[in-house]
Amino acid sequence: MPKPILLLTRRLPEAIEARAVRDYDARLNSADDPWYRDGAEIARRATEVQAAGILCAAGDPMGAATIAALPDSVKIIATFSVGTDHIDVAAAKARGITVANTPEVLSFATAETAFTLMLMAARRAGEGERLVRAGKWEGWAPTQLMGVTLEGKRLGIAGFGRIGRELAAMARGFRMDIHYRDLRRVPPELEQGATFHGEDREFLGAIDILSMHMPGGEATRKWLNAERLSWMRPGALVINTGRGGSVDDAALVEALRSGQIRAAGLDVYDGEPKIFPGYLGLENVALLPHLGSATIETRDAMGQRALGNVDSVLLRGMAAPDTVG
Repeated sequence: MPKPILLLTRRLPEAIEARAVRDYDARLNSADDPWYRDGAEIARRATEVQAAGILCAAGDPMGAATIAALPDSVKIIATFSVGTDHIDVAAAKARGITVANTPEVLSFATAETAFTLMLMAARRAGEGERLVRAGKWEGWAPTQLMGVTLEGKRLGIAGFGRIGRELAAMARGFRMDIHYRDLRRVPPELEQGATFHGEDREFLGAIDILSMHMPGGEATRKWLNAERLSWMRPGALVINTGRGGSVDDAALVEALRSGQIRAAGLDVYDGEPKIFPGYLGLENVALLPHLGSATIETRDAMGQRALGNVDSVLLRGMAAPDTVG
């Protein structure tokens, strides 16, 4: 019996590609050729080979038009990500195509990235690194690049899911006071003494640092806008490792310029890989290239989970464990 055909849109870790080749008639993109940026080309390739499954990644344009153009042979779209903003899940469901993601396995790594950005913003690490590399550092000085300590600061976590709770656990080691905003209060065993806020203004006015971990979509688009930034304490920090679209970039740049926000650390961007130009000339913003889950251990785990979902649908005729929608 021939193996099911699996189309991989991106280069994936070596062990993941090896497993895909072992279990499927895998059509790889090991050179990471940029055809994955074109939804019509993804659909064309899937049609050409009559793919049974597509293993895509964050940012691949799997919108309604792409879904509509896929061949009837496609039974599952497995994404190498937790987020599914790039996939029209409703359109896929209407065609009987399973959509599955990779939850849980990247929570700690993404929280690590948020904490890295928090330290960079608080301690002006990006500025210092650029100063040294430019050959402009003239030695230690009593008032050089003074930042702020995290100790005793009130950390506000917007979105207290797995990643937010991992960040809270790390922050407690720095003797920070944990506050969180979510749609509802979590049970005490998950809260672990954190302060719940049910209203945005109260939450933002109570904290020194905001770390954003909210889901994407229209409900949270440009959530951090000029009005909400004005509710924050002067000199607060903003960290975003969640969704780039949750930030009004022009408003945050203005707040960084005025000093209302002391510094920011960003790992995600609206329309990435494009970055809002206003950030590029600011010293008080640390910018990372979407490194949230970028550890060897995490990316391997994500790939294994994605292939596990594909296996369930294509090899065992079962529902994918991580079905979305």
